[in-house]
Amino acid sequence: MKKTAILASFAAVLALAACNETANTTADTETVTSETTAATGEGEAYKVVADQSEAKWHGTKVAGEHFGTIDIKDGELLVADDRITGGEFVIDMASIQNTDIEDAENNGKLVGHLKSDDFFGVEKYPTATFKIKSLTPIANAAAGQPNYNVEGDLTVKEKTNPVSFPATITVENGVAKAKADVKVDRAKYDVRYGSNSFFDNLGDKAISDEFTVSLDLTASK
Repeated sequence: MKKTAILASFAAVLALAACNETANTTADTETVTSETTAATGEGEAYKVVADQSEAKWHGTKVAGEHFGTIDIKDGELLVADDRITGGEFVIDMASIQNTDIEDAENNGKLVGHLKSDDFFGVEKYPTATFKIKSLTPIANAAAGQPNYNVEGDLTVKEKTNPVSFPATITVENGVAKAKADVKVDRAKYDVRYGSNSFFDNLGDKAISDEFTVSLDLTASK
């Protein structure tokens, strides 16, 4: 019995936020505090700019790997004094696409299976959500490298679990940008495959429970 590559994602899907670092200056050195910013639900709403944002997924298996995309349906970040105070994102699970299989028939079979009840059951569960809970600055983060740790709740197939990830975040001139690689354990969301045989020619073997969603988001007033 062969197994189909699962990867997918979201996460969301999975939203991000921005916050400014707090700095303490002494006579000789400058250090950044690691004070956590909890989501308060207050602030000005910054809407996600869909055509300037993207989410890509990457999943691995014994026989190889697969790549694809998924759309953010809606979302916003709440910003007060250039600091993120909350945010929530909605992921369009029906938008799952594969980008590495060139054969149209096999591509369609994989995407169709990912949308089926064996995996994400998009007819019954058309969306997934991510809600920001807190952000913590990363002290001494190098330019262009992750400068915040983000924590939040990811809901898929009506199952909610906490996730955390490092992110590169900026808020400037009314625009918030965030980049992150988010690792998701699909088993926690009952994303399990059933028996199948239509991918014999691809040689699929064991599939990793963990997949990665790479986010590159832009939100503005």
